[in-house]
Amino acid sequence: MKTALIAAVAVILSACATTSAPSGPQDVFMSRLNALCGQRFEGRVVTTDAADASFASQRLLMHVRDCSPEEVRIPFSVGEDRSRVWIVTRTAGGVRLKHDHRHEDGTVDVLHMYGGDTASLGTAERQEFPVDAFSIALFNANAAAVSTTNVWAMEVHPDRMFAYELRRANRHFRVEFDLTRPVAE
Repeated sequence: MKTALIAAVAVILSACATTSAPSGPQDVFMSRLNALCGQRFEGRVVTTDAADASFASQRLLMHVRDCSPEEVRIPFSVGEDRSRVWIVTRTAGGVRLKHDHRHEDGTVDVLHMYGGDTASLGTAERQEFPVDAFSIALFNANAAAVSTTNVWAMEVHPDRMFAYELRRANRHFRVEFDLTRPVAE
């Protein structure tokens, strides 16, 4: 009897000590982002919209950092412009993407913290973020009404590619980053 009780307690304690594996596609997605933590990757614009010519002609660099199971911050540089940070947060209802935009001196840009929350489970590889009400109001108040139908997406294909994407009527922007070749800076 005593041996059975000790064995039962050992099983219960070992179950408490184990870390559970990600259970759904959003958990796996966040886990894949976290697996990139501390690394930098170069990217390239893969869409052909003329509006993206200035991005396409510069070095694009993402740096996955400030990572936890609940949030990952990814500074995104376009040439010398280091004003952008993608913030991906796990919420009770899904995943949220926000865009932290600042001026060179660190002050907040008028278009700051816009983004959206997932409306579906997505997949372990791809999450989509339709524009949220806060962002719609922000865009309308700042002469950017064209952005009120934005849907952003991120993809993580381990050991291959990370993608950031923006879609709306008459607009598609996509940058792909090579995960096979981390860069020092």
